[in-house]
Amino acid sequence: MAIFINENTPILIQGFTGRIGTFHAQEMIDYGTNVIGGVTPGKGGTTHLGRPVFNTVKGAVEEAGAEASIVFVPPPFAADAIMEAADAGIKYCVCITDGIPAQDMIRVKRYMRRYKKEQRMVLTGPNCAGTISPGKAMLGIMPGHIYLPGRVGIVGRSGTLGYEAAEQLKELGIGVSTSVGIGGDPINGSSFRDVLEHFAADPDTDAVMMIGEIGGPQEAEAGEFIRDHFKKPVVAYIAGLSAPKGRRMGHAGAIVSAFGESAAEKVDILKNCGVAIAPTPSEMGATVAQVLAKAKKVA
Repeated sequence: MAIFINENTPILIQGFTGRIGTFHAQEMIDYGTNVIGGVTPGKGGTTHLGRPVFNTVKGAVEEAGAEASIVFVPPPFAADAIMEAADAGIKYCVCITDGIPAQDMIRVKRYMRRYKKEQRMVLTGPNCAGTISPGKAMLGIMPGHIYLPGRVGIVGRSGTLGYEAAEQLKELGIGVSTSVGIGGDPINGSSFRDVLEHFAADPDTDAVMMIGEIGGPQEAEAGEFIRDHFKKPVVAYIAGLSAPKGRRMGHAGAIVSAFGESAAEKVDILKNCGVAIAPTPSEMGATVAQVLAKAKKVA
């Protein structure tokens, strides 16, 4: 079991024949992902990497049964690509594209509200590393070999810190059920809370590693959800303890502008909600191991 994608999910590449799309599509195929084809307008009817190319996402859904897609479309056109996927009946979409204007993402969020929640496409990203269910399917740009299949979920805004957590867990013999990158932009498709709801319902996820950073209210909102509704152990690492107020740090969303948005404030909020805190990036795996061991003793 995994969330969002598994070995049977028919996956579509949007921006299939471009240089970036081609490179990562091949990586996903080599990993064993069920890539059924891709979309490049004007190239429909041809083949690429041994898979069919479609002119539209709707055509790919109707002809090949695509259920999930990944967007490698340049920033000026990425919002339209996401909305096209939503209209075509795609259930889960990952947007890798970095640099999408915030105003475009506001338009995407409003557009998707025309669908009832149970019929609405789940979007993660933009500006994320993607999603991987180790040993089953990879819908992203991460190095698949560092993920060991297992029962710990990972959700984070930072792709590289997600890789670091997975590598540390692997070294400790701890596997991952699904790792989800939600992206570092101020307006993204899914929040920590949204993804935690899916992990809560997954019988094969025993605990979750949450990787946050300065800026925005998402970690605090996740803390409230964990305190009130999430029954599984959660470990968090919050990047940016030394970040100065008012300065953007790496991600577009990583800027402290209000109370509760600094790393120290987020750590305090999460601690008060019962979340275990990894004090440094190098201790993420060890902290998860300690929490799992403690949970096993209690059980």
